[in-house]
Amino acid sequence: MVEFKVVVNDEKGGKSYPISVSGHHANSLIGKKLGDEVDGIFVSLPGYKLQITGGTDKDGFPLRQDIPGTGRRRLLLSYSIGYKPSENGKRKKKSVRGNTIGQDVVQINMKVTKSSGKPIDQLITSEKKEEGAKKEEATK
Repeated sequence: MVEFKVVVNDEKGGKSYPISVSGHHANSLIGKKLGDEVDGIFVSLPGYKLQITGGTDKDGFPLRQDIPGTGRRRLLLSYSIGYKPSENGKRKKKSVRGNTIGQDVVQINMKVTKSSGKPIDQLITSEKKEEGAKKEEATK
């Protein structure tokens, strides 16, 4: 079963929110590409529209927009996603991952493109309360 850590950035509020996504919602994110817009229901934010902006795989390699597929590639990079050199003009071969979300991806970065009536804070805290109640019932 796939599990993602989704970081949702709310540009209006200036905050980022980490959300764990698993189960069928996580499976629905597989195959999406960077730049795609998804419904917020997949990350427990109904009424929101989110755009995928980036992510990392299980080993920490970043997703890049210009590489198709889910595989990892070694590229000669200057200043760009995946490499920040200490000197101008310096280049280095680095590993990066393609632009499609696959099973090896652990973190997905998203930004809010369309918001809902309820703030994200309220939706996340109510979700945590529901999970806590379910855990208490399971232990009884």
